[in-house]
Amino acid sequence: MITYKRVVDSVVELLRKAETELSEDVLRALKKAYEEEENEIARMNLKAILENIEYAKRMGVPICQDTGLPIFFVEIGRELFLDFNLKDAIVQGVIRATEEVPLRPNVVHPLTRENTGNNVGIHMPEINVDIVEGDKLKISVIPKGAGSENCSVLKMLSPSEVNKVKRVVVEAVRNAMGKPCPPVFVGVGIGPSFDGCARLAKKALLRDVTDMNDFEIEILNCINRLGIGPMGLGGKFTALAVLIEIGYCHTASLPIAVNIQCWANRKASIVLD
Repeated sequence: MITYKRVVDSVVELLRKAETELSEDVLRALKKAYEEEENEIARMNLKAILENIEYAKRMGVPICQDTGLPIFFVEIGRELFLDFNLKDAIVQGVIRATEEVPLRPNVVHPLTRENTGNNVGIHMPEINVDIVEGDKLKISVIPKGAGSENCSVLKMLSPSEVNKVKRVVVEAVRNAMGKPCPPVFVGVGIGPSFDGCARLAKKALLRDVTDMNDFEIEILNCINRLGIGPMGLGGKFTALAVLIEIGYCHTASLPIAVNIQCWANRKASIVLD
């Protein structure tokens, strides 16, 4: 049975897992980059990243001091009945995780900059909900740090500019240079609307980073030819994956968002039934 307490406990553990250890697909991508990198400084940076990941997991501490914003994607089965406020349960989980993991309190009022101290506030945590088939509840979290988030881009192209999609993605990474702590993971949303493409770009980062189609690999290769490299100090690997999600859009527009994620591509999911 899915209860309020079970959701709160699950959110705490999701955040603990996402903050202290990386998923296997992300680890494989980082290790492959280390094995294939030829630039000595780049190899040194990648080695330090891998050691950091190992220490964080072994000691149960956050991988990065910027523990990010709590961004959730929730899938609710249409046959599922919940007799409690799901949003409130997720909020309470974030409050507990902030104290127990612990997480750095990052959430502030956008104008006064007053810190709430517990990573919750107006429209925070950010909770994106989809209704799906079945009777299960899936909760996914992407803690998003400011260094990479601040390098993200949204463009409203005209329908005749389909050939500029690849350029928008590559230029977003080129302009970011070393600020988002490369090698990065690049989430891309194409359509359906101004806010919809940004949501898709972030959701794309939940995918297996080792599973890309030909178009995504083509853009990835263009990015890596930039030579920015790990931490912006040069090398073969500026990005480790390009992940694209699309949504049908208005006939008169072509929205595209690029959501850059640092090498610490933190994510975790759980399915409750």
